[in-house]
Amino acid sequence: MRDTPTRLRYLHEVLAQLYPPGTSKGARTLLPHRLVPRRLVPRTRWHAALGRGVPVWDGPDTIETHLSQVLDRRVHAVVHVRPARRANRKPVLEAHGEDGLIAFVKIGDSDRTRELVRHEGAVLRMLTDHPMKVVVPPSVVHHGTWRGLEVLVVSPLPVTAAPVPRGLRDAAVAEIASLGRRSMAARGRGRGEPARPRSLSAQMSGRPLHDHAGWGWHGDFAPWNLSAAPDGRLLVWDWERFATGVPLGFDALHYYFNRALRRMRPAVAARSCLAQAGLLLEPFGLSSAEARRAAAHYLITLADRHHRDGHEPLGPSSLWLNPLVDHLESLL
Repeated sequence: MRDTPTRLRYLHEVLAQLYPPGTSKGARTLLPHRLVPRRLVPRTRWHAALGRGVPVWDGPDTIETHLSQVLDRRVHAVVHVRPARRANRKPVLEAHGEDGLIAFVKIGDSDRTRELVRHEGAVLRMLTDHPMKVVVPPSVVHHGTWRGLEVLVVSPLPVTAAPVPRGLRDAAVAEIASLGRRSMAARGRGRGEPARPRSLSAQMSGRPLHDHAGWGWHGDFAPWNLSAAPDGRLLVWDWERFATGVPLGFDALHYYFNRALRRMRPAVAARSCLAQAGLLLEPFGLSSAEARRAAAHYLITLADRHHRDGHEPLGPSSLWLNPLVDHLESLL
């Protein structure tokens, strides 16, 4: 892996935060291998063939001690080795007990990631008050602070390797979208709910959104955040980008765009997203013109998110987005 040294540098930064100097050191093992680091796990004698272990402090002030206290059971943590460059990169752990996986843990360790972790906690609590028929989100097990870090502990979901049918995916998109209308109704009754500002694409265009605005979207409705549940519903996690006040169909467009990016350059994927918008959003009752308008707003919103995060994984929007939308001014 070309980014292995950078991943390992970030891992050691994370370990310094989560395992401050204590009374003794133990060893952990990088799996599947030190040259391909994905997870840092408690070391066992079976790991000797994988090379030397990674020294980690033990003691009363580690994240494992804290999790053991809030979960009221002895916990050991598996630390995910995160990609080198991501705007929302943060420590992510698995909390394991004697019987196996108990929870996933997200830790906000910067102003931006603390905001995202707090927002996800608020969204998941909101979802508890608005049960859904198709979508199954994780539930909040614990949310608090520790050593100045934001700590969100969520329940694990019964992830499967089964393919997700498009009909199930579209049903989930529609159900999540309806949360935006529920949020608007709740605010009308004077009951606040977590929500982001109106779609940034509307602000950038300086014109009111189309009538299909006012819906919700998951914000990162992508293959790596979805799984077909054994009971026929859809498991959906990573809700830190949930927002309301957007046109209908943003999640369907996001899913398509991220799959397209696996085989196309960003500019080509963006053109494909706009070209396919009519077919993608037809199940939601949008006309071809409405779908193209939604796709243009989606791509602008995504580019603006990257700009605000200070990280542009697709490159400058002047290269992958502007040539596409410059001639679509009438849509915006």
